[in-house]
Amino acid sequence: MGRRTAIVATGQTHHRSIRKDVNGQELINEAVVRCLEDAELTIEDIDGVVIGNMDHFEGVNYVDCWSIDGSGGYMKPTIKLTTGGTTGSTLTIAGYHMVASGMFDRLLIIGWEKNSESDTTGAIITGTDPIVERPIVAGAIAGLASEAQAYMHKYGAQPRDAARVSVRDHKHGCNNPYAHLKIELTIEEVLNSPVLADPLRLHDMCPRTDGACAVIFACEGIAEKITPAPAWIHATANRHMYSDYSDVVQMDSLLSMVEASQELWAKLGVKEPRKELDVIELYQ
Repeated sequence: MGRRTAIVATGQTHHRSIRKDVNGQELINEAVVRCLEDAELTIEDIDGVVIGNMDHFEGVNYVDCWSIDGSGGYMKPTIKLTTGGTTGSTLTIAGYHMVASGMFDRLLIIGWEKNSESDTTGAIITGTDPIVERPIVAGAIAGLASEAQAYMHKYGAQPRDAARVSVRDHKHGCNNPYAHLKIELTIEEVLNSPVLADPLRLHDMCPRTDGACAVIFACEGIAEKITPAPAWIHATANRHMYSDYSDVVQMDSLLSMVEASQELWAKLGVKEPRKELDVIELYQ
């Protein structure tokens, strides 16, 4: 059984389509500075740094090296992790285990993207098999549209159901001072927005954003000294089920999410998640 571990501080940038005023290193530093201020710590109090992004999108590797002056990792153990679109959760799970194991007492975790300087669609296309996959998975939008079509066919969902999700999430964004999009929409506005790839429309999709976020993990005994309300982590679960898109046999559901969730509920003794949990936040 590892040490009890908690998130004790957070910091993030204000997210925008384009941040021409900063480079990647400076964008990362904004989040780091705000996180350290939230914890009332200095970088000297941090034992190590874990950083990650979808580097294939920007086309620039070794962020753990070139961002050192921004991340604060100079002369500290600095580790880079990247797992594509799941990098954020990978960083969080890895950070937890590194502190729970006793490797670090206070660990800084940083996730970031500068999508204004990247080609997301180009990266996804060139990351697929040129014969079997590329004609179908032509970037994020086409791949997601295929999944949406399969889901609608299996469960009988309608475009209006998806529009309700968009309306809800955009409304929540209006309450977040750091959010990229702050617009309230109606179901009709979502349904009448331009089609990107049937059945997906413009207001179904998230924007491409420049932004960074940093959190500090601390072990029990230290966490309580940093904040009166540590956010304790009780369990984690992770699944990476396939190497190629052609390995996916169920386009209508995410088997990886199903299995990871089931493992997590088993670890926590949760029998009815919808009744026992107050908040479930999905990456979408």
